[in-house]
This record gives sequence, C-alpha cells and structure tokens, in this order.
Amino acid sequence: MNIAIVGGGIGGLSLALALHQRGIACEVYEQAGEIREVGVGITLLPHAMRELAALGVQAELETQGIENLESVFYNRWGQFIYREPRGRHAGYALPELGMHRGKLHRVLYDAVLRRLGAGGVHLDHRFGGLAQDETGVSLQFQDGAGRPRPAVRADAVIACDGVNSAVRRLFYPDERMAFTGINTWRGVTVHRPILSGRSYLRIGTVDTGKMVVYPIVDDVDGQGNQLVNWVAEIRQDPAAMNDWNRPGRLEDFLPFFAGWRFDWLDVPALIEGAQQVFEYPMVDKDPVPRWTFGRVTLLGDAAHPMYPRGSNGSAQAIIDAAALAEALVQGGGVPAALQAYERRRLEPTARVVQTNRTVPPDFIIMKADELSGGRPFEGSIDNLISPEELRRISDEYKQVAGFALMQVQARGAVSAGS
Repeated sequence: MNIAIVGGGIGGLSLALALHQRGIACEVYEQAGEIREVGVGITLLPHAMRELAALGVQAELETQGIENLESVFYNRWGQFIYREPRGRHAGYALPELGMHRGKLHRVLYDAVLRRLGAGGVHLDHRFGGLAQDETGVSLQFQDGAGRPRPAVRADAVIACDGVNSAVRRLFYPDERMAFTGINTWRGVTVHRPILSGRSYLRIGTVDTGKMVVYPIVDDVDGQGNQLVNWVAEIRQDPAAMNDWNRPGRLEDFLPFFAGWRFDWLDVPALIEGAQQVFEYPMVDKDPVPRWTFGRVTLLGDAAHPMYPRGSNGSAQAIIDAAALAEALVQGGGVPAALQAYERRRLEPTARVVQTNRTVPPDFIIMKADELSGGRPFEGSIDNLISPEELRRISDEYKQVAGFALMQVQARGAVSAGS
C-alpha cells in the first residue's frame, strides 16, 4: 500500500508519522518550495498531546513551548470571571503546551525526514488534479512556475491541504466560506510574564472586542521576558473579510481596545509592542455529508474547517491522522478503510464546528456579560453566576471537543493496550 498525502502541514505530517509507525508507505506532496518557521502561536491540548506522544515527539515539543498552568477568563473591564487548572495541573497525564506554530511544524517535519527519508516529502508540488480507477489514483502536480511535475500513482490520496483545499474543491466546487463579520489580528510581543507566566487568558467577547493572550517562549531575551502570543477578535456588521496571513494595520482594530488597561495587563501596549501583525478572517464551512470519494478522502481543515476557538483546529487534524492510520491497518481494502475513518470522525468534528460557532469556551464571558447587562458587575462574579455553573459550561465544551479528562484517559488506555 502506498498513500499520497497532499499537503505538508500539521495534519499531513502527523498522518505521515502515523502511517510510517504502522508500516504503511506514504509520501507527502507540499506546494511550498521550502519549510520555514512561520505563523504565530498554537496551543496543544491534552487530546492532541496524547496522539503526538504516541508518535514519539512529546519530549521534543515540551522543550519548544511553555506548559500552561491555568486558563483565566475576564470581561472587557478586566474583572475576573473564572479560572481553571489545565493539563497536568488538572489531573491529565499529559501537558497542555503553548508554542510557536512554526516550532511544532518543524518538529513534525524533521521527524518525517528522519523516519521516511528525504524522499518522503516532495516540496514545490502544487496539486493539479487527479483521476482514479479500481486499483488506484493518478495525481498531477505542478511546480511554483506552473511547469508539470511527473505524474504520481498511489493506492489512496489524503487531502491535507487546508481550509482552501484544492482537492476538496473537486468534490464541492460551489462551496463558499461561512463568514459572519468576525475578523482577527494576530501578533507576538516580547513582554514580561503575565499573571503566573503560564496563564492562558481570554478577555472580552467578539461582539465588543476580545483578546486571547498566552506565552509561547520563556526568557526570550535573557532578561526574563517571554514571547507572548495574542489574538484580537471583533465582529463588525457589515465587515469586509480579512485576507489570510497578510500584514495587518493597527488602525483597523486597536481603537476597540484603547481603554483596556488593567492592573495586570496593558492591552494597547501589548498590541503596539508587536514587531509584526497579521490579519486573518474567522471563517469556517458548513459540515458536509461525506469526505470520502472512492480512494480519496479529506483530513483536518480540508475536511472540517472550524473557527479557531478552543485550540481545536490542529487538535482535530492530529486526531484525524491517528484515526485514519488505525483504519488502514484494519484490513478490508483501501476504500472500506477510508469509509470507516469517515464514519468515526465526520460526526464528532461536525459537532465541534457547530459548537465553536455557538457555545465556544469564551461563552463563559458571554454569559457573564448577559447577566450583567453588558456593564461592569458589582462585587464578585459569584453574585451573578456560581462557579459550578461556569465549570459546567467549560466541561461541556471539553466533552464535545473530546478532551474531557475521562475521554483522554480512556483513549490512552486503549492506545496502550493495542
């Protein structure tokens, strides 16, 4: 069996490692001409770490990031709403890590090269089309200049080519992104440790301005400062959709956060301290009824683009990779294995897509704003809503996303025994 993986991002590289671990030959075809450490921060939740640990890269990842101690929620006036421990501090066997996305990508890429060899990854291969028959799939690629590459023959094709997947477009040609007026801007700033120095912060809501803030590199300058990742989000009606990964302009979003100066964080200073800011739209796609078409299937953002809320996009791609690799070693033929993978993963990821739209983790802050009438509250948040109710909201999201403590422990026990 030989599997062609279209796309060398987090999902594609995780799949390559999972297939190789199970003795299945595969090759990755990536359109970029070189692998560079680009992007901003990413959070690896325990259910993602569970699969990455099984792939043998946990130890290296822990040296590249910061282990989160807690998740803390505030309203836009800087009033405390809720705090909970995370990762090992919440009883998981695995950590929750904040790190630079490029560092994660580099760890996975280097591991693929070590295990599959240099011929396991083909750079500068832009997908051009495919044709399948009863015995396999023929793929066409082009280089960056548009010149044809030699044709590729494989037993199956796995589309890991992201939210704008060219492979998915073959099967859903009229599909459009779902954009509801929420745009985001992202940056990293050298900053003194905030709160514990291991805190993942959510402040405000998308309707009035929201910030997500967490550290990704410790002592980045030898003076005790950290590299702090931040994301600014705002819903505007009407709003033009941001571009992907384009340099952002402070004047487009900084005014929403002008008064956000708290005892524990000066948000405007954090934003203005970034060396570079990138803009992105907050988009997803409606769940589709199928991912698998004969010997071709979708994985990660190509299968289930979701709002970047709750740190779940990359996690679900990594879990997809493990599920697909497991299905392929069960026997029964390639088409049947791809169908089994789809049955296992399509419905759970569709629930995450819908939950990220309606009841994301920051619903805790939305609920507090609703109860306070959109104004600062008097005294403690406990006068509006109990800690138990806030914990229930948090736990329900974890359950849907698949990283409730019992879910991660149960999956770990199955993996250890298989």
